[in-house]
Amino acid sequence: MITVLIIVLAAAISPIVAHALGRFVRVPNVVLEILLGVLCGPVVFGWIKTDGVIETISQFGLSMLMFMAGYEIEFARIKGRPIRLAIYGWFASLALGLLVAVATNGFTLAAQVIGLALCTTALGTILPMVRDAGALPTPFGSRVLGIGALGEFGPIVAMAFVFSEDERWHTIALIALFTVIAIIAAAMAARPRHPLLARLVAGTMGSSGQLAVRIVMFVLIAMIAAASAFGLDVLLGAFAAGIVVRLAVASGPEAEEHVISSKLDAIGFGFLIPFFFVVSGANLDLKALFTDPHSLLLIPVFLLAFLLVRGLPTYLLHQRDPDLRPGENRALALFAAAGLPLIVVITNTGVQQGAISSAHAAAMVTAGVFSVMIYPLVALRLYRSALKECEDLSA
Repeated sequence: MITVLIIVLAAAISPIVAHALGRFVRVPNVVLEILLGVLCGPVVFGWIKTDGVIETISQFGLSMLMFMAGYEIEFARIKGRPIRLAIYGWFASLALGLLVAVATNGFTLAAQVIGLALCTTALGTILPMVRDAGALPTPFGSRVLGIGALGEFGPIVAMAFVFSEDERWHTIALIALFTVIAIIAAAMAARPRHPLLARLVAGTMGSSGQLAVRIVMFVLIAMIAAASAFGLDVLLGAFAAGIVVRLAVASGPEAEEHVISSKLDAIGFGFLIPFFFVVSGANLDLKALFTDPHSLLLIPVFLLAFLLVRGLPTYLLHQRDPDLRPGENRALALFAAAGLPLIVVITNTGVQQGAISSAHAAAMVTAGVFSVMIYPLVALRLYRSALKECEDLSA
């Protein structure tokens, strides 16, 4: 219990530290959670000792993170050009990432792991920044949402191919079957609710019954179980569950949607998700990183690679987007290049599979930390500059 107490304390401290640092520089909570995990982990103070219970809670926190990523997607906002350009951009990033990784590592599993990690985007990290800037309801916000959705969904699906022990055709068949199940669930969720269920949900919203939250948790576990039964990554199930729940919640009253979203934020970002990031920081092998000078040099290399692999295709594809102001495509490129949560997941899996060393994984995660600290802040400056120039011209 002492370890759990320390992890929860670190999670509670991170927003306080973020607020204190806000006078000088905006640091995302996820970065501070990882850094506090490093400090409390075996590399520094040794206060966090992971065991089966800690890892189970941490993995459920990761599933909740992917669930919230799926839940954030508003299909009405990204349909049409935003999602089409996002799809083109992600496949271009995947090809470019694999090309860069193969050129340096050959045709190996390590190259696939690195290439996959390079084409991620931290939707859950950048979305609050875009929302706080008032940009989410704009065409720019729709592009960020589409790019982030593909930057999380694409790598999750690709992981099923990279780390699956089955034949490719078998994996494709399983993904197709799971997709059919997810579509059926989504279609059922989008239908109008039965009056009795609607009354029960509304009646227990402020009581100990909490039927809405209990149904959400059931859907999450059910989709995770379905993905696991098909031999797919459970993150795919969690992401799909988020989409299903979003459609179900959106079909109800707007006030109810706000309450349910607040409750899910409280469960996810109040406990489970920061728990995962603190434990991830504790598991980060910085000793191996600092004892390997070559791995240290990889940090700026990976940081630039994120910009090349994710940022460049985004910049080029949105250069002539008629719905964007001049210069906003540069901000989009930087938002796309910010990646961390799935980098942690992919590199951890790569280490477990023996594809990459723990030092290289630590270098890539550290580069991911810098990417979410630097790129979104510069992107916001570019967005505000483009907005100001447009207002000046129209004045």
